[in-house]
Amino acid sequence: MGTSAARGRVAASAAALLAAGSLAAGCGGSDAGASSPPALTRDQARQVVASYAGTIGEAGSKLDASLLPKAETDPQLAMDTAAVKLRRAAKAKTGTLKLSHVNALVPRLSGYPRWFAADAVSGTGKEALRHALLFTQEKAGAPWLLASDPFPTDAALSRVTLDRDGYAASVAPSEGGLAIAPDKLAAAHATLLNEGPKAAGASKLAPGPKTTEAFAALRQAETGLQKDGITLASRFEAGPGRVYALRTRDGGALVWYVLKQREAYSAVKKGKLSVTGDLVGLAPPSSVSTRMDTTVLVQYLASVPAKGRAAVTGMYRKAVAATGH
Repeated sequence: MGTSAARGRVAASAAALLAAGSLAAGCGGSDAGASSPPALTRDQARQVVASYAGTIGEAGSKLDASLLPKAETDPQLAMDTAAVKLRRAAKAKTGTLKLSHVNALVPRLSGYPRWFAADAVSGTGKEALRHALLFTQEKAGAPWLLASDPFPTDAALSRVTLDRDGYAASVAPSEGGLAIAPDKLAAAHATLLNEGPKAAGASKLAPGPKTTEAFAALRQAETGLQKDGITLASRFEAGPGRVYALRTRDGGALVWYVLKQREAYSAVKKGKLSVTGDLVGLAPPSSVSTRMDTTVLVQYLASVPAKGRAAVTGMYRKAVAATGH
């Protein structure tokens, strides 16, 4: 069951599926300024994106999750592995992934892990979906793997500042001079979703569909389920993975981060709970009787100004585990 809309994805499918650990310090490498070489050239970055699309397209068409580690790392890997399980259960293969309007945003870094972002679009017309791809390389000679891909609702990546050679600047996770430091975003967002917009620290985030409205929707869902004899307890926390940030032209930052959501459903009467929506493929339907526990990962993209409040502009949510009792 789940409580909000979630997008199932393999080959970046935009099909909507109704869902009925501490954030590691460091944003990968060191921001060494304009004197350091970029992690790779922009042309090389576009080649990485193209190679990724090919591998993911094959995984989607074959519904073969064993291909995903060739192109992805966590948290993206865990989320898309769950998406393959869902599509296999639904017998819904995906076609070739075609990414257009690819704009590689490569920061100048020293040390490892290295990383870069890419703005891209899949699909056309009403089916078009914008991506905020984030690729990482753990060490010299290691493959470039997709770590995160929240779906922005606006052209947030177009606001990243570039130097005269077309390269971006990374922002340290504990960066001062911002409305909120990048490495504090996940905790503030989790607090808001757990306790509401009036909780301490929650005011650092602007109201919107992924913050205040999401909190209200979850509370409404809990009330609706209670009337149907089902109790839902939900808790958010800072999720696995590093935080990454790029400088924007207004002096702010564009930040990628992850939350983990734990849900516990319980019902007195058998038959009230079932494995549906985003949870399909994660637990045998026969395993659920009066209790179901789920783990959900949610990737976010936020625009953080120098002053004011952070606006959450992108999200990708996927249940990755479920157990029944």
